Amino acid sequence: MAIKNITFDPTSGVPYASNLTIQGGANFEATFNVVDTSNSPYPFTTAWSASSQIAKSVAIGATLGASATFTAGITTSATTSKVKISLGSADTRTLSEGRYVYNVLVGSGTTIYSIVNGNIMVYAGVSSAP
Repeated sequence: MAIKNITFDPTSGVPYASNLTIQGGANFEATFNVVDTSNSPYPFTTAWSASSQIAKSVAIGATLGASATFTAGITTSATTSKVKISLGSADTRTLSEGRYVYNVLVGSGTTIYSIVNGNIMVYAGVSSAP
């Protein structure tokens, strides 16, 4: 499980870059602790939601769509704001080994921000589940 600390500044228009690793056939989870530019938990409300996908390529002319859709969610408390993405072992098992790209979007109403993006290296599983 990866845990990353990120600063979210909607006015910057630039997502945080974070590279991740998935082991094929294993459960995957990444949690992003989100703070604002004052280093306080970002004030997400219940109106906010998150979504995230992984794709094999975004090269010019690529016609491959999303390879998988992560389960994504936002949790907040007085001391933390977290965005979490996850993919179950059945889904990671179907991913071919190689480099992928991903992004995490958050939004409220019609306003959507790309909060995180980067590369994901997928390594094929060697053993099958017991």
